Amino acid sequence: MIKTLAKSIREYKRDSILTPAFVSLEVVMEVFIPMLMALLIDNGINNSDMGYIKRVGALLVLSCVVSLIFGALSGKFAASASAGFAKNLRKDMYYNVQNFSFSNIDKFSTSSIVTRLTTDVTNLQNAYQMIIRVAVRCPLMLIFSLIMAFGINPTLSCIFLAAIPILGVGLYLIMTRAHPIFERVFKIYDKLNLVVQENLRGIRVVKSYVREDHEEKKFKDVSERIYEDFVKAEKLLAFNMPLMQFAIYGCLLLISWFGAHFIVSSTMTTGELTSLISYTMQILISLMMLSMVFVMITMARASAERISEILTEQSDLTDPEKPVFKVKDGSISFKDVSFGYKKTKMCLKNINLDIKSGETVGIIGGTGSSKSSLVQLIPRLYDTVKGQVLVGGRDVREYDIEALREEVAMVLQKNVLFSGTIKDNLRWGSENATDEELERVCRLAQADEFIQAFPKKYDTYIEQGGTNVSGGQRQRLCIARALLKKPKILILDDSTSAVDTKTDASIRRAFREEIPDTTKIIIAQRVSSVEDADKIIVMDNGKINGIGTHEELLKSNDIYREVYESQVKGGGIGE
Repeated sequence: MIKTLAKSIREYKRDSILTPAFVSLEVVMEVFIPMLMALLIDNGINNSDMGYIKRVGALLVLSCVVSLIFGALSGKFAASASAGFAKNLRKDMYYNVQNFSFSNIDKFSTSSIVTRLTTDVTNLQNAYQMIIRVAVRCPLMLIFSLIMAFGINPTLSCIFLAAIPILGVGLYLIMTRAHPIFERVFKIYDKLNLVVQENLRGIRVVKSYVREDHEEKKFKDVSERIYEDFVKAEKLLAFNMPLMQFAIYGCLLLISWFGAHFIVSSTMTTGELTSLISYTMQILISLMMLSMVFVMITMARASAERISEILTEQSDLTDPEKPVFKVKDGSISFKDVSFGYKKTKMCLKNINLDIKSGETVGIIGGTGSSKSSLVQLIPRLYDTVKGQVLVGGRDVREYDIEALREEVAMVLQKNVLFSGTIKDNLRWGSENATDEELERVCRLAQADEFIQAFPKKYDTYIEQGGTNVSGGQRQRLCIARALLKKPKILILDDSTSAVDTKTDASIRRAFREEIPDTTKIIIAQRVSSVEDADKIIVMDNGKINGIGTHEELLKSNDIYREVYESQVKGGGIGE
């Protein structure tokens, strides 16, 4: 895990090395200061030697200034290193998520990925800053101060040796009990993000059904669980401060008590006792700061494990050693294909199907008949469990994934538009498309007419998710975006459900006339959307129930005939 996370330091290695270097110099100067104070008291003040006082006093001031400079530099480089480390972590996680297959994405929820990119990275950033600064400073200060303290009075310094084991055992017990709670808290954070995300995405539905109270209760329940777990963790961590104060004040009382006896017996000077008390504070403050580091590391450990999961996750879809970069044509073949999102449960069973390049194929079937699962195997969004999917005569697993997907354009059930202008959204299909090309594909998708009605036309700004355009307009923009790719295969997954039948027919006619060489696969609920296809596939329970033209299926296929008759009687065909 540490090796995985350390890769994200990269260009901030210099700052990460300079931080502990300046911290070390700062510690040396701070340890030097109590020694100068002892000399000032014993040799200067006690002897009323003003010349000596001025010389040592100047050296003392200089030491303080130099220590301050080293401290400021260490803080500057620590901030740069930790912020840069966090930046690279977010970048590496985000880039790795882009490489995930759909099955990888299914493993992590959207809300969980968002939490890991935000809260978990912030925890790790804070912990990293403390590790390269405080976690270096405290052990060095502890060691150097102990050496100096033992140099002054070994007998009194043994008091520290008794305090350290007590603190060590106490901190260990606190950390081991707090870590599992923090692990649980961050998983609940994922649920909190999910509740907020769902509520914001479906705010219109929430309001239309007057379910605000229900959503508030959901949010409150999850928030209460986070609160309760954090309280448990904080109660455990709260023992840290009393334990530290007990050690600090106990050591100070013992050193003051025995130190006074040593001064009376003339075995120790006032300056030595003063410097010893200073070293005592340095030692105990170092221990207290170390305990804070342990607290931060305990919190960050759970976050580090969650971030590492994202960074180490490998896509289960990879390019072959010698990939094919050219897709010959839009022909598609399914050879005894079975597929399931869970390997034990197949949603597609023994599919055999041949589609010629340039054909228009309709797919119809009930909800849950695996129509979408079938077409998602074509651009290799998932891999088959059994059998082969061939595109252009080659197994899709032989292609470079990017090259294959460049030739397959999909308009999914959930039409997604991004914040930006209409032009920005369309150019997802082709980054360098001209305005004339944009208008051409929009005319094919029957989108140009409503775009021209907007005041800013193609420069009209689309809100996130396309909330300022209707469902039908959103679908037509997504179809235009797909056409701009000039693909060999175009898949419309129920992508005209929100447009009227007249516009649907116009889109299909434009496809027939303008892109005859493109293989077109149309998944639809309406028979009218597929009745003029070269062939229609009827899906039922993950199997092909029938293949044929509209007329052939009306005569031979009960499911197709039943759907057709129900739509005719219900007015579905002519609506």
